[in-house]
Amino acid sequence: MSGWGAADIPDQTDRRAVVTGANSGLGLAVARELTRAGACVVMACRSPDKGRRAVEEVCRVVAEPCVHLEQLDLADLSSVRDFAERLSYSHDRVDVLVNNAGIMAPPRRETVDGFESQLGTNHLGHFALTGRLLPLLSAAPAPRVVTLSSIMHRIGRLRLDDLQMRRRYVNWLAYGQSKLANLMFAVELSRRATAAGSPVLSVAAHPGYAATNLQFAAPATRLERGSMWVMNQTIAQSADAGALPALYAATTPGLPGGSFVGPDGFMELRGHPRLTRGAARAYDEAAGRALWERSEELTDVRYDFTHDRPGHLG
Repeated sequence: MSGWGAADIPDQTDRRAVVTGANSGLGLAVARELTRAGACVVMACRSPDKGRRAVEEVCRVVAEPCVHLEQLDLADLSSVRDFAERLSYSHDRVDVLVNNAGIMAPPRRETVDGFESQLGTNHLGHFALTGRLLPLLSAAPAPRVVTLSSIMHRIGRLRLDDLQMRRRYVNWLAYGQSKLANLMFAVELSRRATAAGSPVLSVAAHPGYAATNLQFAAPATRLERGSMWVMNQTIAQSADAGALPALYAATTPGLPGGSFVGPDGFMELRGHPRLTRGAARAYDEAAGRALWERSEELTDVRYDFTHDRPGHLG
């Protein structure tokens, strides 16, 4: 696995992929390289204008790309539902779903549906999206769901009695909780898919520390912005390098369900992709079930591995 790069991506011809947050950073790099490898990619972006510019960038660097733009706001469950319904009419299957989009460490605010913004966007939006796309995923011969976590999941604690952090909000702890939830979701989805005899393979990845606009997209204190600027200049790897764990997780044959892929360098901050292991609490089965059940309640999306249309969900 050492030295694995984008040139090592297996041929993706005839595979259909969805990448969230594909307008910039890691998502754009993942979408571009999947397209370069032959996949037909739906670039799911919150901003249509930014999405169009991202599609143009892919078209400039990839010969004869198969790429489409779709609007998706993960902070709005009605947008998630509408996106899944549109895809159900335009696609007969989804081979790869990359749950990449996210926000990081803003002041406390809420989504359209009243969720703490990081939990709502990073976890609950992707939970609902994956559930609503489950029929299209199940129609593929070897479907795969890749959910992006972060090394910051290690500071996260799941607060089931106050998931929305209304009693005490600390922006970085809220981010850690959302990224822990991402990893727990990937692991629990793997458990449930296996138990149901589903072909869906669920894995997770994290980029290490990659220099993207994520660090500056959300309002933050001047000190936080300054610290992140220094880290971007000194220890961060590029967005292209940071995308490699997600690309490895999305395309490498034979990965076990519940795998976690991250960089192989010091403290997993940078390097080439390898299999790694998350914090022990991410694999707690009782906590995974509890988070899943709470996520179903909050999103009104219940996974059914037997149905064949997104409209049967939630």
